[in-house]
Amino acid sequence: MGPTIKDVAKAAGVSITTVSRVLNQYSDVNPKTRTKVLKVVEQLGYRPNSVARSLVMNRTNTVGLVVSDLSRSRNGHHFMFDVLCGINDRVQELGYDLVLFSTSTTAQKKTPYLDFVRQRRVDGVLMMGIRLDDPYTHEVVEASVPSVLIDVPLISETCSYVTTDSVVGAKLAVEHLLELGHRRIGFVNGHAQAAVSKERLQGYRIALEAAGMAFDPELVYYGNFEQEDGANGTAELLRKFPDLSAIFFASDLMALGALKYLQTHSLPVPNSLSIVGYDDIELASLMQPALTTVRQKRYEMGQSAAETLIRMLEQNEKGRGIVLPPELVVRETTGVHEETTSDI
Repeated sequence: MGPTIKDVAKAAGVSITTVSRVLNQYSDVNPKTRTKVLKVVEQLGYRPNSVARSLVMNRTNTVGLVVSDLSRSRNGHHFMFDVLCGINDRVQELGYDLVLFSTSTTAQKKTPYLDFVRQRRVDGVLMMGIRLDDPYTHEVVEASVPSVLIDVPLISETCSYVTTDSVVGAKLAVEHLLELGHRRIGFVNGHAQAAVSKERLQGYRIALEAAGMAFDPELVYYGNFEQEDGANGTAELLRKFPDLSAIFFASDLMALGALKYLQTHSLPVPNSLSIVGYDDIELASLMQPALTTVRQKRYEMGQSAAETLIRMLEQNEKGRGIVLPPELVVRETTGVHEETTSDI
């Protein structure tokens, strides 16, 4: 049998309560006493019983990552993977375990958010892929469990969020096209229940109006961030506006779908149409031609979300919003506009 907390207390000349407070990182322990106790813990090779500690503290040192509609499509996983890696790496560095859970709009209607969290015995929650019309979107801000949303800008005392500035990102994309002489610029957006869709639409509109161009809602096509939406949106916009010279896409995967569609119809990019994506997933630099896009710091987003949640757990930090800056990455799918027309 290994050493017990009683053995540590006896060797350090302190009470069992003091040892417990040192191990649980209470701030009211004298620094010299803390150092002495930790030295004895190391010398004796004492390892606290994590199960017992979790029962006493009502803590499991586990955080949950809740992903909405994880199994619906693999397309979104290009964005999700880097965020997940950032979360996992930082959570482990800070001494916590990470457990992945999947949910859906239907499942959320059956199990309230607080019940969902309590049943899974996690200390806090990171959530991504959630829709604005999902039940948990409204319940999370009122729940007592600390939570951090990714790409949904909601704040309460127990709810924070981490996102990239999608308004600025969209502006960067459209301003780049305007600088190249494009004046007829379409936009293939994500679905209307994504917070980032609303923000990217806002950035698209702001950039056009700042250049003295009227916003035309007919130039906007709504998809679901997937390849086929990029192809369908491109076909629809070119059918309605044959003089279109550029399209901004709210995701790289939709831009990839558009690129395949244009190549199938013998329309070279960027000579016939300039395109800009969003995310800068790994595929963006591997496309032929390589995709001009707006880079999101996805790994850093995951790290920041994890750090924010654990500060809320350990330091009782109130909910807040963290907005990371985007970056325009110019590659080969955008070029100077020449007055040409193409028919499909």
